[in-house]
Amino acid sequence: IFLLIENIFCVFPLRKKCFAGEIVLITGSANGIGRQVALKLAPLGVTLVLWDIDDEGNKETSRLAQQKGASRVFVYHCDCSNREDVYQQADKVRKEVGDVTILINNAGILLGKKFCELTDEDFEKTFRINFFSQVWTCKAFLPAMVACNRGHLVSTASGAGLVGLYRSPDYSASKSAIIGMMEAINSELYHGGKRGIKTTIICPYFISTRLSRGFKSAKPCLFPVYDPEYAASRIVDAIKKEKFYLIMPPAVYFFGLKIFLPRKVALFLESYVKFPESMEEAFGQK
Repeated sequence: IFLLIENIFCVFPLRKKCFAGEIVLITGSANGIGRQVALKLAPLGVTLVLWDIDDEGNKETSRLAQQKGASRVFVYHCDCSNREDVYQQADKVRKEVGDVTILINNAGILLGKKFCELTDEDFEKTFRINFFSQVWTCKAFLPAMVACNRGHLVSTASGAGLVGLYRSPDYSASKSAIIGMMEAINSELYHGGKRGIKTTIICPYFISTRLSRGFKSAKPCLFPVYDPEYAASRIVDAIKKEKFYLIMPPAVYFFGLKIFLPRKVALFLESYVKFPESMEEAFGQK
């Protein structure tokens, strides 16, 4: 039903955002989706601010972005799992570049362990990188957006955040927390009269990046593993159209059906797409 409504509205194209003059900060920009989003935005007249702990990868992203036409690119070493580092680098960005107008939270980690295999430190690490990093960046840059009633928050969540998935209890929980937080922020902005600030929540299946470590879908016709460049093009298009949710591929919508089905039926469907086997092959210790 949701897909049908969405496709009906797509018949009438939405007004697209103009990126010229925007200051765009991307976390996890040294490789994967972060790098590809930066390269997609580079020719559109934006100022790019790149955050990552991988200095060499980040410099390479900067070089490639400038080749693509970006005139202003600023590279920062930032450990997004460290609250003090996030706030310190945010202060530097405000002083050296200006107020961020589009924040793209992309940094993330996936350990691929079962619940009883995860240590307390594993849970804390996953939440610091996946969830709390987005809390801190939003707290650092949202006030300036609120002051001028203009901006865009883009958060990379996951299909795993819609319904918990096999071998990813910490990951699923952290991504679900992102969705809940962004839904709440969006509600506060709307009812607070700050409707010039947009929010976009990205919920993909697996993308062929370092994060997925060789995950291969057993049902690629339903759940394809997208390459980072294609995923980035979808993300940039969603930002242009100011979409609230980007869920890809469409079959990810059916993850949500699990909450309406009897437990045995839901687990049978999970077995049909052979997701547990795929996760075992990618992350299991055989």
